[in-house]
Amino acid sequence: MDVQDIVNTVSAKAGLDHAVTEKVVGTIFSVLEHEADGTSASSFFAKIPGADALARKYDVMAAGASGGSSGGLLSSLQGALGGVLGEKTGALINGIAALRASGLDMAQIQKAGATLVQQAEAAAGPDLTNQVLGSVPGLKGHLGL
Repeated sequence: MDVQDIVNTVSAKAGLDHAVTEKVVGTIFSVLEHEADGTSASSFFAKIPGADALARKYDVMAAGASGGSSGGLLSSLQGALGGVLGEKTGALINGIAALRASGLDMAQIQKAGATLVQQAEAAAGPDLTNQVLGSVPGLKGHLGL
């Protein structure tokens, strides 16, 4: 199972537009790429062909990635928290902001996230998937897991 299979399944099960689903999946994978422990993350991405490329396409640490390029308080807080708490927290904050900026409500994000996790478990195995997700506990809470 490659990343496009995962995007297609999440799109169908969550009832989301394909382009929006690709952004959601890529954003979540980008947060995992930045925050998950090195060895487990590389093993995880190795088992899902194309996942690392999709994560880079929707890199949450790229300039303006959160969709909040208009500035304002949220943008300032994201920058400050990312700077003070390090890249890991910044990646999670930017990822959550990007998911919210995608136009989905929390129920849609959670449905897409839960379906993504099911598909990742099928592709990479439940132990490895849970290990990677476990190293990013804040993400699990935002995805309703």
